Amino acid sequence: MLDRGDAFVTRRTADGLLRRKDRVGLTIVASALAVANDNHADCIHVAIVDVFSIFSDDLDAALRLCEEMAGDADDRVARGARRLHESLAEIDPVLRPS
Repeated sequence: MLDRGDAFVTRRTADGLLRRKDRVGLTIVASALAVANDNHADCIHVAIVDVFSIFSDDLDAALRLCEEMAGDADDRVARGARRLHESLAEIDPVLRPS
C-alpha cells in the first residue's frame, strides 16, 4: 500500500480499501497510516476525506470501528487506528439523516 515510487498508488489503494467501509479495509489503512511518511499520510488523508465526507452514517460507523481498533493487540494497528480516528473526527459530512 505504501508504494515508495508512486504516492498515487497509496492514494488509490487507500481509497479502494476505505470504500469497503468495513473493519478489514480500515485495519489495512490504519496499519499503513501508523508507519506512513508525511507524503503518504497526506495521500491517505485525501482518501479519508473523499470517502467519508458525504454520509454521516458512514462516518459514524468508521469512527466506531476505529475506537474498537484503537485497543487492538497489534500496536501498529492501534496507533494507526488512533491516527485514522483523528482524521475522521475532523470531517463535517454533507448529508445527515433527517
